[in-house]
Amino acid sequence: MSEDRLSFKEMCAKFDVTPRTLRHYEYIELLTPEKEGRSRFYTPREVARMVLILRGRRFGFSLEEIRQWLEVYETKGSTVQLEIWVQNATRQIGELIRQRDELDQSIAELKKLRDEAQEQLRNP
Repeated sequence: MSEDRLSFKEMCAKFDVTPRTLRHYEYIELLTPEKEGRSRFYTPREVARMVLILRGRRFGFSLEEIRQWLEVYETKGSTVQLEIWVQNATRQIGELIRQRDELDQSIAELKKLRDEAQEQLRNP
């Protein structure tokens, strides 16, 4: 094996993903490993794409959004891809802020209810 390629097993280990996840990413065309017989090998391009995929997932983007964004690079280049990234990131930041606000509200409400229950236990 060439040193600039990772095997299927090495790719799973490098990114701490299951074989099922890696096969799924290939199935939905997020990754296109080189194939030699039944073996798959991942080039530096695929490794870079995997970094972007996992980062996108961590930020809450859907796999379809990530796939479309990666496809833009292939068809329209990096400038258009960056423009789309800024738009998507701005939208996702708003969504994450909304989710954080909901969590903050839920936490505050839960603390209030817990404190009321503790008070009832102290003063039956």
